[in-house]
Amino acid sequence: MEYISGYSKYNVEAKKRKKINPLNTLFPELPNKKYDVIYADPPWDYGGKMQYDKSSIKTENIGFKKNIFISSADFNYPTMKLKELKLLNVNSIAADNCILFMWTTGPQLENSIELGRAWGFEYKTVAFVWDKKVHNPGRYTLSQTEFVLAFRKGVFPSPRGARNVKQFVSWHRGKHSEKPELVIEGITKMFPNQAKIELFARKNYVGWDNWGLEIPETKVQIQSGSEL
Repeated sequence: MEYISGYSKYNVEAKKRKKINPLNTLFPELPNKKYDVIYADPPWDYGGKMQYDKSSIKTENIGFKKNIFISSADFNYPTMKLKELKLLNVNSIAADNCILFMWTTGPQLENSIELGRAWGFEYKTVAFVWDKKVHNPGRYTLSQTEFVLAFRKGVFPSPRGARNVKQFVSWHRGKHSEKPELVIEGITKMFPNQAKIELFARKNYVGWDNWGLEIPETKVQIQSGSEL
C-alpha cells in the first residue's frame, strides 16, 4: 500500500505551482548607474521546503479528506540559491561610499552576510527588525520576525538625513513576501538626497530606481506610516 503523507498528496500540485524565471538569462540587466543606497529583498531559496499547518497531520485530518494548507516561497516568485545570487554584480552599481540594506530571515542570516561580502560590502548591523504580528510554524520557536541587515562599502554616505528612525517595526503581515513600507520610508528619511535603488522590487516608488522581474510601470508615493 502506498504511503500517503501531506507532502506526497500535494507533490504534483506543488510542482505545478512553482514559479519559473521567464527570462533566458539568470538576471535582467542592471542599470548603468551608481547608487549611494541599495535596498534588496533577495528571493532566498529554501530548498523547496513547504510550510504546513495541522491539516497535514494524519490524526488531525483523517484520510486527508480536507485540503492541506501548504505554502512555499517558490510558489510566489522564482527563488535563487546563494551561488546564483552571488553572480549578480551589485558592486558594479554601488558608489564608492554606499549602504546596502538587505532583507533576510533567521535561516538565511549566515547566507546573507556571505552574500553581502560577495557583493563588495562589509556587514555592519541589524538595521530593522520586523514584527509581523502573525507567526509561522517554526522548528525551534514560532517564527514572526524578519530582519534588514546593513552593509557598507567605503564610508557612510553624506549628507545624512533623519537620525531618529526606529529599528523595531511592528506591522501586520500582508501578502506573501510583501514588506512593510515603514522600512523603505525610514531609509528614505535617512538618505533623502542620495541616489537609491530597490533590487528585486515589486513596487515602483517615487524617488527610487528599481530592478527586478515584477515592477509595475506606474510610480507610487511611499505611504507615510504612523510608527516611525
